[in-house]
Amino acid sequence: MKSTLIKPGGNREPASPVAMILHAWKNRALILTLTRRDIASRYRGSALGMLWSILNPLLMLAIYTFVFSQVFRMRWGSEAATSPMDFALMLFAGMLGFTFFADSVNRAPGLIVSTPNLVKKIVFPLEIQAFVVIGSGLFQALISFFVLLVAYVLAKGTAPHWTIVLLPFTFLPLCLLVLGMVWILSSLGVYLRDIGQLVGHLVTMTMFLSPLFYPVTAIPESFRRLFYLNPLTFVMGETRKVLIIGQQPAWGALTLFTLCMFLFASAGFWWFQRTRRGFADVL
Repeated sequence: MKSTLIKPGGNREPASPVAMILHAWKNRALILTLTRRDIASRYRGSALGMLWSILNPLLMLAIYTFVFSQVFRMRWGSEAATSPMDFALMLFAGMLGFTFFADSVNRAPGLIVSTPNLVKKIVFPLEIQAFVVIGSGLFQALISFFVLLVAYVLAKGTAPHWTIVLLPFTFLPLCLLVLGMVWILSSLGVYLRDIGQLVGHLVTMTMFLSPLFYPVTAIPESFRRLFYLNPLTFVMGETRKVLIIGQQPAWGALTLFTLCMFLFASAGFWWFQRTRRGFADVL
């Protein structure tokens, strides 16, 4: 009987971009169920429960705003923001994307290692765990989005710009970027256990090398091109456009960027499908 079994992730696992989309569609019900379970497990046992999903972004926003706008006296620029509250809105808009990125990427190295029982189940589609991470992160981002809307109304005394409906278009390439990174890092985490420690430092470094606490215009021109190599730079800029400034995104650049991120996600899916054949042996 043992000779007839196919190891999870064997050569028969499809790894094309089409297969990536089909796997997500065919397993959509399972992904939704696992996402709900993942969200519930985060706050299970805590006294405040799901209320932490609102308190966490508010606490981080309050700390960052106080330190950077009151202690360091930073402003976003004369044309966009001059008061601490304006700075807070610009900061929070950038935090939407970065928090989603950081939370998902930090979880990636231990994603497969923490569920060895699923690895040895031949019928379980391991690749969908990346979609569960994305779904859980998007839930938190959605909560933060509504918090931002309330803060905007209180600060500005007016309704948000209509361009907020365009936010999904600016978040789509970020989701594809994170999806590819989760597949790559989760597979590497099986073979290289130290990758989890390294990723934590890289995420922290990315936070300060992204225009989260400052606008791109504050970066010296000689280094500005290097900052644009960071995908989060573009995402944060376009997110602030549609949420705070009230401008439409640069559609041409956004379309090209989304295509590049789709190719990156496809490469991550291919990597995961080609490396997963050894997961059962290692775990």
